[in-house]
Amino acid sequence: MDLNFIESTLILMFVSKAKDTMNGVYVIGEIGQNHNGSVDIAKLITEVAARPVQENLFGLTLRPMDAVKMTKRDLKEELSQSQMDRPYASAHSFGATYGEHRAYLELTNEEHFEVYKHAKALGLEFVETLCAVGCLSMLKLFTPDRLKVASRDLTNLPLLSALGETRIPIILSTGMAGQKELDDAIAVVSKHHSDISILHCVSEYPTQPQNVNLNTIRFLQKHYGQYTIGYSDHTIGIATPVAAVAMGAEIIEKHITLDRNMKGTDQAGSLGIDGMNRMMRDIRMLEMQFGVEEIFISEGVNAAKVKLERSIATKRAMKAGEVIAESDLHMLSPGDGFKWADVNLLVGKRLSVDIPADEIIYASMLTV
Repeated sequence: MDLNFIESTLILMFVSKAKDTMNGVYVIGEIGQNHNGSVDIAKLITEVAARPVQENLFGLTLRPMDAVKMTKRDLKEELSQSQMDRPYASAHSFGATYGEHRAYLELTNEEHFEVYKHAKALGLEFVETLCAVGCLSMLKLFTPDRLKVASRDLTNLPLLSALGETRIPIILSTGMAGQKELDDAIAVVSKHHSDISILHCVSEYPTQPQNVNLNTIRFLQKHYGQYTIGYSDHTIGIATPVAAVAMGAEIIEKHITLDRNMKGTDQAGSLGIDGMNRMMRDIRMLEMQFGVEEIFISEGVNAAKVKLERSIATKRAMKAGEVIAESDLHMLSPGDGFKWADVNLLVGKRLSVDIPADEIIYASMLTV
């Protein structure tokens, strides 16, 4: 038996099962630190992410993103002192040193809580990336719907253990990981719970097309099918996350902002307001397009079928009483008459009426 066929079938079964059991693809809009140190900007981005998507051609109102995500760092557990003290003269800098820059971009636990409550009021879930054990103090104020492990922390096993102990659903991102690093991370978290999602990711900003390797999604589906598999995107545009959904990704994560021209290193590679709308339109419409695994004539095709498909017609003008021969017939539109597969229902039959050349022959035109 063809092993490739078996493998493909198993993947399709898994994807089909996932589509049946989930309420669509779970899309996370990553605010990260695109708020530029402002809780008000974070709340504005959240409001944009919560807007329903309109598809005017079909009169559809489509579900927006499912969640927004923010990132919390503990600067005492972030960088070496020499890195914190180094001059940072970038056009995107918010401070004279990298430490001052990072401090400017940090919102307090209370401000994260404020954005969390705002997201909840708008019907969104809230995902939090906690970058250090010290950041777990945030959980005294609220419980995020999911915790995200940044790619750089997949090998930070003490952090993973602490996050796992919370028993909050956890998302692992593989942007800097091979299989061993992923397996080590899963082993640590799964000591506490199994509500784990794995996102294929490439930590290159932006990711060059030749480095995306979307087939890693299939690898993860095959080898880690007991977990939810998704994709965290750093490419330019919206084509890649939409393609990932077509491959069965159940979670999509994408950086979002109010304006890609804003100051900040992640802004240019994020989706602006129009980009968010277009990505969500395409993802939600793609969900509707999966359908069922069979071939059939869709109800929406009937009008085009009648208008464009061909039916058996006369090649020449024919008189009432004439017997139809196959040489008298050819195929013309519209498609509401006999098909060539039924030509034997016409050949040898006698006409009951005159028919001009190049007209469709209908059953009512035949003698009984």
